[in-house]
Amino acid sequence: MNAPTFPVNGAFFRGVLSDSPHGARETRAGGASVTGAMRLRTPRPPSFPGGWARAGSRRQRLVGNIHQVADTFYIPLGNGTWRATAHTTGPWDERAQHGGPPSALLGRAIQRCAPRDDMIVTRFTCEILGAIPVGELDVQARLVRPGRSVEFLEAAATAGGREVARASAWRVLRTTSDTVLQKADPPPSLPERAVGTPPAGWIDGYLSAVEWRPVRGHFAEPGPATVWARLRYPLVPDEETGPLERVLAVADSGNGLSGELDITQWHFINPELTVHLHREAAGEWICLDAQTAISAGGAGLATSVLSDTQGRIGVGAQSLLVSRRRPAPSPAGSAGT
Repeated sequence: MNAPTFPVNGAFFRGVLSDSPHGARETRAGGASVTGAMRLRTPRPPSFPGGWARAGSRRQRLVGNIHQVADTFYIPLGNGTWRATAHTTGPWDERAQHGGPPSALLGRAIQRCAPRDDMIVTRFTCEILGAIPVGELDVQARLVRPGRSVEFLEAAATAGGREVARASAWRVLRTTSDTVLQKADPPPSLPERAVGTPPAGWIDGYLSAVEWRPVRGHFAEPGPATVWARLRYPLVPDEETGPLERVLAVADSGNGLSGELDITQWHFINPELTVHLHREAAGEWICLDAQTAISAGGAGLATSVLSDTQGRIGVGAQSLLVSRRRPAPSPAGSAGT
């Protein structure tokens, strides 16, 4: 989960292609192969269950009306540009997105860049370079290192002319080996009941756009947590959210689920998310078994074992900036001013 506290540096890469209505095509940019993904038409959004989001100090119903609050995380504007909806709003600042949805959007761009059905993304990293605004994002991807067996890709998201997030991924040829897994407890059963409203001190938006079913712990309880999660809305209109995107959209919640400190007193913000996968997720539910470690004079590290209903699929990790929140300024004329 990100907050508007990180500086932004420079441009990402040169010569990327805008999304093409004629499908994927390649050119050269700085010696690397670049692919423009197919542009989606702007469809009528489908109907999905509603939730609650907070705009300022008011709460508003999330309805299936694109002119009020859309029932997707992003709305396509064409040529690789997307408008973030209220469902992306993070818990730290109502102006900034949670890190999950933009990670998923960057993952989607990487999946559609020179796509290879015979390959699987095994490592994905999202670097959060600045506050990702709840507004327009331009997303582009490129194939940096093509290959027969392994490939390296990058994607970038810009807002207002500045780069706010950068992603990279390795994808490898699918194995012909039999399954070999270490013995481990199966993921816990999916609880029947979901949690209600977010706890005090957390800004809503993303939190209500995901269905959370805790096995142990949750956002309001300090300490390790095991929670099942699924998206209530598709990432983009007129498209089923893919396995990688489903994982990335919730994997960035490990630090929030397993927070060890009071969110009203402390920031524990991740400037990055790294996910390693050994297979694609099956089904819509993802389980996070998350814990956080904090060392005095050091930093924080949140780690999550990721599973679907069939078993473990990989791990996620987030390095954390841990710092005290600044106290709210005293009103003019009050004691201490």
